[in-house]
Order: sequence, then structure tokens, then C-alpha cells
Amino acid sequence: MNTREKIARRAEKEIESGFYVNLGIGIPTMVANYISDNKQVVLQSENGLLGIGPFPEESEVDPDLINAGKETVTAISGASYFDSAESFGMIRGGHIDIAILGGMEVSENGDLANWMIPGKMIKGMGGAMDLVHGAKKIIVIMDHVNKAGESKILKECKLPLTGKGVVQRIITDRAVMDVTENGLVLVETAEGFTAEDIQNCTEAKLSVSDSLKLYAY
Repeated sequence: MNTREKIARRAEKEIESGFYVNLGIGIPTMVANYISDNKQVVLQSENGLLGIGPFPEESEVDPDLINAGKETVTAISGASYFDSAESFGMIRGGHIDIAILGGMEVSENGDLANWMIPGKMIKGMGGAMDLVHGAKKIIVIMDHVNKAGESKILKECKLPLTGKGVVQRIITDRAVMDVTENGLVLVETAEGFTAEDIQNCTEAKLSVSDSLKLYAY
């Protein structure tokens, strides 16, 4: 199991049966492959699909059936299709229980930067700016450090913000942290990492939960 799969599997544990969930572009889309058979979950995409299933096998690929990241997907029984206006009405109306989004940077007070890097070509901001304000809970999943080995969890975000104070939980390949009024709280560490290890690779200041657990995926 690679790192991305581990993060996606851990993120699935945040989803409760009966939830309506939006999955962001990147690692979040992989969560669809790991939804437990014991849960009734409806995945929503801002491009107009309610009822996304797992990624298709080669024989199941329908090029017209895609998610917001332009990846081909499947649709569960009972799925429905609609225009973007209807889709964003669901998001802005507070009907999404959890949005699981990717992140470039998250600050210690829950600010999120995940839509652009100045000077680089982008396709557009997508639905993230609506999701961070419309969904009931925002969970960010991402690598703990960037390709240069630098922390992506910062005292203050340096990139343009998607939203201020919008993130409730951060799940990385190394840890799970909650954003609280008193700052970031470390609640889980991955196997092979101590609380001290996590702080050493995190720019933001961490408090350690009294009930610190082993990261379970």
C-alpha cells in the first residue's frame, strides 16, 4: 500500500453512514475506492453528479462520466445528474456533511491554500472556495512535507488563500491533527513516528492530545 492509499483509507474513517460527501481533486478522489460496504454514503461532485462510485475498471470506462477533476468515475444505483447551478446550490445551501480536500498549505488556525501557486498555469479555482464555506466540516488530506522536505503545515500560509479558518482536521501521511481555538492538537501519529518527530517536521506549534493514538488505516 502506497502513501496516498494510506491517507485515503484513513480519511474514509471520517465518513459516517448517511453522509453526503464531496471529494476534492487529487488524493481525495481516491477515498471513493475505500468506502466501507457497511456505510450508506452519497458522493457529490460540483460538476453535476450525486452518487459517485469507485473508479471504473477498464471495461467500465465511460468518457462522459467524470468527476470535478476530469477523471472517469462510476455511478451508484440511484445516482442523479444536474447542472452546476444545482450542484453549487447543494454546496452553498449547507447540504454537504463533509468535504475532503487536498491542500498545498494549512496554517495553525485552519487557513487553507489549495488552489494556485503564483506564476504557474492553473485550470481555475474549481469549487473549493464554495466548499470551504458551504460544507459542514472540512478535512484536508495531503503529504506532511513538500518535495523539498519543508512543512506544509505552517504558522501562516504563504500562498493565496482558499479560505480563512475553515479547516477542522488535517490528515497527512504522518499524523492527524485537529484545529482548535487553542491551535493545532496532535491526535494520531503514524507507525514509526513519535510526537516529537511530528513536531520536528511541522512548522506550526503542536499540542499533544492526552489520548494520542496510533494512526489507523
